[in-house]
Amino acid sequence: MTETYDNRQVFAETLIELAAADERIVAVCNDSVGSSNLGGFRAAYPDRLINVGIAEQNMVGVGAGLAATGLIPFVCAAGPFLSGRATEQIKADVAYSQHKVILCAMSPGMAYGELGPTHHSVEDLSWMRPLPGLDIAVPADRRQTRQAVEALVADPRPTYLRIGRTKAPDVTTEADAWERGRFTVARQGSDVTLIGLGTTVSRALGAAAELAADGVDARVLNAAWVSPLDREAIVAAASETRAIVVAEEANIAGGLAAAVAQVVAQLGVSTKVIPVGLTEFAPTGSTEWLLDHFGLTAANIARVAREAL
Repeated sequence: MTETYDNRQVFAETLIELAAADERIVAVCNDSVGSSNLGGFRAAYPDRLINVGIAEQNMVGVGAGLAATGLIPFVCAAGPFLSGRATEQIKADVAYSQHKVILCAMSPGMAYGELGPTHHSVEDLSWMRPLPGLDIAVPADRRQTRQAVEALVADPRPTYLRIGRTKAPDVTTEADAWERGRFTVARQGSDVTLIGLGTTVSRALGAAAELAADGVDARVLNAAWVSPLDREAIVAAASETRAIVVAEEANIAGGLAAAVAQVVAQLGVSTKVIPVGLTEFAPTGSTEWLLDHFGLTAANIARVAREAL
């Protein structure tokens, strides 16, 4: 069985390592030391962790203030509360003001499972994507998570960073560079393109393997960046393959699939763009059950691809 990992762990380890060499790194959280995996950071640097309590708007404002002084704040909270409760502060204090705050959305998608729709973070991409000047990155595995944190310390910028809690396998190799605004080609193919982000990349690769058994050659793109978007990779997919299937652990209204469809529509080509994701509030259930319920499985992604061809 393929080993899977919680990306919050490597996020925390990387932050601690980098903080040892860079005193500008600080962490801000909303009474989420445990769920943000910041226990080790607090133990190592107790004077560089600010816990504002359950006050997400204040948390983002504090992060912006710290950034204004030249520090590098990693503002950490569960995705639904960071994106939902502090949207105005993200818009005004981070994106508009261009304060270099790294907004770390922990446990995005349906990672909270049985806690239900109040704790699911499936609207965040739709809410964050329209904000000018805000990067959106979604590392798919441990390597990309480490690369993302390292890159944001080396070149801080206003960023919404999804840090996955749902365990997923490693899907990248040492040859895969972390480049702002660029997708990673996880698998080459010429018949259909499957685009995943975060937890759905491994599922798209599984779908590609199923399709290969049927003689269908599927390209798989790891959409580690939602903003800026890799238009070049999307244009190539629309030009070189017959259909594009976008699987996202998010609401498809305004998310990655919508962004891809917008690019393809402007090309004036007939390539289909088919989303696989949520269109409603997710019910209560385990994360695996929810992913299956909304068709975010290798088998269903493969089925959608077959029907598109």
